[in-house]
Amino acid sequence: MKKLKIGLIGCGNISSIYMENCKKFEHLDLIACADLDQERAKSQAAKFGIPHAYSVQELLDHPEIQLVINLTIPKAHASVCIQVLEAGKHVYTEKPLSITREEGKQILETAKKNNLLVGSAPDTFLGGGIQTSISLIEKGEIGTPIGASAFMISRGHEHWHPDPGFYYDVGGGPMFDMGPYYLTTLVSLLGPIERISGSARISYSERIITSEPKSGEKLTVKTPTHISGVLDFASGAVATLTTSFDAMGGTSLPPIEIYGSEGTLLVPDPNTFGGPVRIRKRGEKEFTDVPVTSDYIENSRGLGVADMAKAILHGGKFRANGDLAYHVLEAMHGFHDSSSNGTHYKMESTCERPELLDF
Repeated sequence: MKKLKIGLIGCGNISSIYMENCKKFEHLDLIACADLDQERAKSQAAKFGIPHAYSVQELLDHPEIQLVINLTIPKAHASVCIQVLEAGKHVYTEKPLSITREEGKQILETAKKNNLLVGSAPDTFLGGGIQTSISLIEKGEIGTPIGASAFMISRGHEHWHPDPGFYYDVGGGPMFDMGPYYLTTLVSLLGPIERISGSARISYSERIITSEPKSGEKLTVKTPTHISGVLDFASGAVATLTTSFDAMGGTSLPPIEIYGSEGTLLVPDPNTFGGPVRIRKRGEKEFTDVPVTSDYIENSRGLGVADMAKAILHGGKFRANGDLAYHVLEAMHGFHDSSSNGTHYKMESTCERPELLDF
């Protein structure tokens, strides 16, 4: 089988699952990793049997590497993506595509200029749970989708994360941290977004870290931590979305519900790959479970990389692509802009609704 040689930049916590999962796809050959902390790169390389632990420049100079996975912090996504593309390699980045719309456009323009591809997390919508949900909608099991409700409600990350500061900085907050999962899933279910209205607030100007090793330190909050809004889709569906780090008492709300002319679909947590998927059709009294129709139900981060690699090797489209990632990036800013300006935000970008996964 033809294999694609891959490099990975950014050997932090999330790199482990990518390194582990790359081994599960026969057409992926992860041959090198790099990090600003060379010892961390060496440690991860040894742990996961990766042949080379390089500096970033050494990795970019490697002539056989065709695709680079970018797992740096969000503020570095754009600069690293552009560096990779200018080195003549395709790039797949962790979410979000970038912090600003301007940077996101620059990534896509650089890729186009160099005839290269851009991919981006999240790829959870390629997992069994959401793929099954998409399939049910396409088969007409709930009729025409009319609306949706989505909720990402938590009390924030300072209670558990070892270094939670960036979650409360510009480019963080619940919308930019978790919004990509929810918005990408909604677009995969309902198609592209046309218009957004949003309201946002900073509920607590300071946060006190209670997790180790920084317990007791204060954080100044620089980005909204409770955002609610309405999305109008090109298909005609209307959805509500709330993302929050301010629910100190927790929540009992479901992650995503899709309302159709003939039934309601309960979609699983878009930060996971599995189920459950549940449906209740017109005239039925109870929701029933639907069997998940995919093998990808565990933590399958890297599935988007595998799909992208297949397109590089054999041609065709891939699903977790730059156009989808930019559309989601613009939508996240749209919530904030609508709130700040007191007007609807009209989307400038669009994208194709991703096709069902075929491997």
